[in-house]
Amino acid sequence: MGDLVALVLRSGAPQLRLRIATALALVFVGKLCGVLAPVLLGEAINTLTPVAQGAVVVGAGFIGLAVGFAILRLVAACAPYARDAIFTRVSQSTMARAAVESFGHALSLSLDFHQTKQSGALARVIDRGARSTDFLIRSVIFSLGPTFLELILAMVVMAVRLDWRFALTAFATLVVYAVLTFRITDWRLSHRRELNEAETRAAGLSSDALMNYETLKAFGAEDRLVDAYGKAMGRYVDASARANASLNLLNGAQALILNVGLAAMTVMAGMEVSGGRLNIGDITMAVFLLSGLYAPLGMLGFQYREIRQGLIDMEQMVALKARAPDIVDAPDARSLPPASGQGAALAFEDVSFRHDARSSGLLGVSFEARPGQTVALVGPSGAGKTTAVRLAMRLIDPQDGCITLDGVDLRRTRQADLRRAVALVPQDVALFNDTLYANVAFARPSATLAEVRAAADAAELGPFIDGLPNGLETRVGERGLKLSGGERQRVGIARALLADPRLLILDEATSALDGPTEAAIQETLRRVKAGRTTLVIAHRLSTIADADQILVLRRGRIVERGTHDELLAKGAEYAALWRRQTRAG
Repeated sequence: MGDLVALVLRSGAPQLRLRIATALALVFVGKLCGVLAPVLLGEAINTLTPVAQGAVVVGAGFIGLAVGFAILRLVAACAPYARDAIFTRVSQSTMARAAVESFGHALSLSLDFHQTKQSGALARVIDRGARSTDFLIRSVIFSLGPTFLELILAMVVMAVRLDWRFALTAFATLVVYAVLTFRITDWRLSHRRELNEAETRAAGLSSDALMNYETLKAFGAEDRLVDAYGKAMGRYVDASARANASLNLLNGAQALILNVGLAAMTVMAGMEVSGGRLNIGDITMAVFLLSGLYAPLGMLGFQYREIRQGLIDMEQMVALKARAPDIVDAPDARSLPPASGQGAALAFEDVSFRHDARSSGLLGVSFEARPGQTVALVGPSGAGKTTAVRLAMRLIDPQDGCITLDGVDLRRTRQADLRRAVALVPQDVALFNDTLYANVAFARPSATLAEVRAAADAAELGPFIDGLPNGLETRVGERGLKLSGGERQRVGIARALLADPRLLILDEATSALDGPTEAAIQETLRRVKAGRTTLVIAHRLSTIADADQILVLRRGRIVERGTHDELLAKGAEYAALWRRQTRAG
């Protein structure tokens, strides 16, 4: 709960402390009026004067007390509405703060975390955790706590106005009620966890299927995935049925205890009246006091259960926020030196990185890309090319050695500066479900329309855009699935060009293009390489024949390096790859 209180205090709600104080005051006033109202009603009944033939005389005292009873009931009923109106801004701001902090922290976590986490399940964790904060605040501060306050006030009134035995009976009833409620609710938590897990599993399956719609259609896997989703929903139904059955048991037990307590209190009051120790109005007061307690107590089981459920929902969100990001700015991190206009100087110095999932990533790799040079990485799958790119972008950190950009160790560089200095065109370009303009401008949101269009034209997107009814305002669909693979790659290239980086990384950036378009894009890339350093991953060696330096990787090591002509002259591994590709061509 300490984390929840801290979250409320940093929610940023306007007039935060005043709103909290006012809401708490309204809670106290509402509960106090709710307890005093039955007292006035009992006193009003006691003022009635009996006359002949069972009639009674209604005096001014009765009218005044009855009006006071109605006013107190009105205040008790309206106080929660006023409280909610004042406190809603705080609870909603707290929920929003929890969601924003969790979302931001999730984005700061490592690439490995996101590669192994289901996106749908992660979004569900953030959403449920954030919403649970709102419920916990309302339940603990405005329901569970005030219920116990009302109990204390009612017991004081009973002990003073009636007899200590009435207070003891009410207290015993509520203790039995609370103990039984908490025990059964704790037992039900395992059912609720099963329900949450089943719901999360089903949500993850549906999200994965919808995000990878094209793949499942290509392999005719609709029935298989629907069957898996059906089984997940079946487990959800079973868990829901068990949770509902245990809920009905809890509600039945609660009703039994409360009504037994009410009956005992009524009988005791009747016996006291018959003995002349209490008045008729005191019976009404006792019944109304206990009935007033039963209204919030009827929700105690629900509140306790939901509080525990809210804590369960927060467990995953708290665990997510407790997970430390692997890549953080060092305390002494500094900015990169100003761009020279000639490109960046990138250097790998005896760099090694080992993946958890396999034996090697890179082993003792050293090379230098001087400003304005193009360095290409080639080699079979699993050789370490992608690992080198991720290291150059500082998506991961080397376990040995260091990587420098313009003489600054990436681990001593501010990540924001590094992201502005480097741009990537991946093999599989990820697009947002937004317009072409928004996807290109994502690299530099402050860019003008003319700058965005110029970048699109440079990536050979001009004719394609001109042929669209809505031009740059055309929406590309989920993950850009409305576009072809080549069109998506051209959008990725335009986005990178708009970023105007000093280090441009091309990861098979033209692999999805047809021959003529690839030739045009290659010519564009040759032009835009001027004034920047380029790191290229290539499988088609013809695309990097003009590179200043070609590095041949195998099993995480550089086995050859040189220009295209130098490597062909060696007649070793690169030459063999070249012969196989030219023969296939």
